[in-house]
Amino acid sequence: MVFAKDDKYQTGDAPTPDGLDADVIISPDVWRENRTPPGQSRTKKWPVLDAFGTPILPADWKLEVCGLVDHPLSFTLDEFQQLPRVKVFADFHCVTQWSRLGNTWEGVSTRYLLDCAGIKPEASFVVLHGYDNNWTTNLPLDEFLAEDALITDLHDGEPISSDHGGPVRAMVPRLYAWKSAKWLKAIELSDIDQPGYWERGGYHLHGDPWTEERYRDDPNWTER
Repeated sequence: MVFAKDDKYQTGDAPTPDGLDADVIISPDVWRENRTPPGQSRTKKWPVLDAFGTPILPADWKLEVCGLVDHPLSFTLDEFQQLPRVKVFADFHCVTQWSRLGNTWEGVSTRYLLDCAGIKPEASFVVLHGYDNNWTTNLPLDEFLAEDALITDLHDGEPISSDHGGPVRAMVPRLYAWKSAKWLKAIELSDIDQPGYWERGGYHLHGDPWTEERYRDDPNWTER
């Protein structure tokens, strides 16, 4: 796992949703009395962790929506940024036991993208593909379609840096952060659960931070 420096330091107490514009979607976990899940501790920084380091992205970058959809989609960065926008205020929990509380993400709702693509009835899982060495992660379709899930290009009002997965990354706040694929390349809908890079290495297929779904229950599991 590669670590890098980052200067997005939060001062003072964790940001709250007080005073946000009425159109900002607030992730429900933000309303918990204790916003830090079991086994986690708050960081005021925004650490950078990934499997292979920051990739060099192609000049012809595009984002695809594919698999079990009625209408496969493909967007250039400019086309993506012209789509209807949403803002989400959410906390961010890394499986390595740190949590960055109070982030404002802006981008395109996952529900909007998949509504445009049309979801085939047999689709029940999502595979997110990254530009970093064909990295993938898997998650249930209903988690990906949560109201607070989005494909994001802005964090706290600024473009997401390349170290943090820019120009575009997924954000599924109610799961551990590895499920929010950085350097997003494709959103694939599937009828089967397809373990991704960390899942094949023993990480949990689901990844709920509130029940500490960090690793597989079966230590002898191997990919079949």
